[in-house]
Amino acid sequence: MLSVAIVGPGLVGDALIKMITNYASLANAKSLPICVRGVINSKKMLVASSPEELVSSNYKQLLDSDRAEPADISQFIDNLKKVTQPSQTVIVDCTSNENIANSYALWLEQGFNVTTPNKKAFSGPLSYYNQLRALQANTSPILLHEATVGAGLPVLSTLSNLVASGDHIKKIEGILSGTLSFLFAEFSSGSTTGPSFSDTVKVAKANGFTEPDPRDDLNGMDVARKATILARLSGANIEISDLKLQNIVPEPLLQLETSDEFMNQLPEFDAHFAELNAKALANNAVLRYVASLDFENKSYSVELKEFPKSHPFSGLSAGDNIISFTTEYFPNPLTIMGAGAGAQVTSYGIFCDILKIAENSRN
Repeated sequence: MLSVAIVGPGLVGDALIKMITNYASLANAKSLPICVRGVINSKKMLVASSPEELVSSNYKQLLDSDRAEPADISQFIDNLKKVTQPSQTVIVDCTSNENIANSYALWLEQGFNVTTPNKKAFSGPLSYYNQLRALQANTSPILLHEATVGAGLPVLSTLSNLVASGDHIKKIEGILSGTLSFLFAEFSSGSTTGPSFSDTVKVAKANGFTEPDPRDDLNGMDVARKATILARLSGANIEISDLKLQNIVPEPLLQLETSDEFMNQLPEFDAHFAELNAKALANNAVLRYVASLDFENKSYSVELKEFPKSHPFSGLSAGDNIISFTTEYFPNPLTIMGAGAGAQVTSYGIFCDILKIAENSRN
């Protein structure tokens, strides 16, 4: 049986625990059993004494009970070792915490498998990324991170298969942010009569599509992290600083202290965004915020670009992701598209990684 230990059971972690609980009733679970064995949040932690103890209906209550201990990630790992073998355990990091990401190497060295949607380890310093790759190559534990790009879409697994087959990756281009996908599909939809940019951001924020401070989406850093992950997996040893990154937050709004101040002043720049949209329309095009990785010319960018209305990126449903791989085997780009954000699809991406680890552990 593969034991799962979840670090940071927020929206994604909760959806994952439900998925694992539901999986237990499937026929496949008899030959490939998986259970939740431990949960740790910022305050409390609990490692179950039996495989059946932690399920979606009770884990929150147990984590709030007297049985739970104060959160301590090192002690949590030690507690796991007392009830399960590291080789039969996968630690799932559902946080976006850099300190947690910096623990992956230690966990792998101790024999634990790891999977995560946390982009920090794979887009941070190249030296740490290479250390993790070396550990994967030289030790038996598995480190997977499908959900770091495209959530539940099979983006990284497809790219890994292309690279492993000996294909030559020439170019990758994609709309990799669900938030920015929504914003520009709504704002730049092929007319000048749509909502203003500030109103579009306001609607997105009200619906929970943005970070609490939308500048954390508009600065492009999330897309840059995903682009760095794709570039490295394709064989380009780049740092995130090697990307040409366009921050679309108007410069006077960068230093505002609060999100409310930003939202209140953003309408002052609606004319700027309207002008960009009008220029695109004059070229029979729309605006999309994309990552472009041109490996032939060693040109890597994350920026707002114009695309003809006939281009696949232009007709993408608001909020979806799309990514195209132009390769030696696929001169006409291989394209993947669909929902690329949200707790449900992200937990699906993680669970697919867990299933791969379970298969490997069984074999």
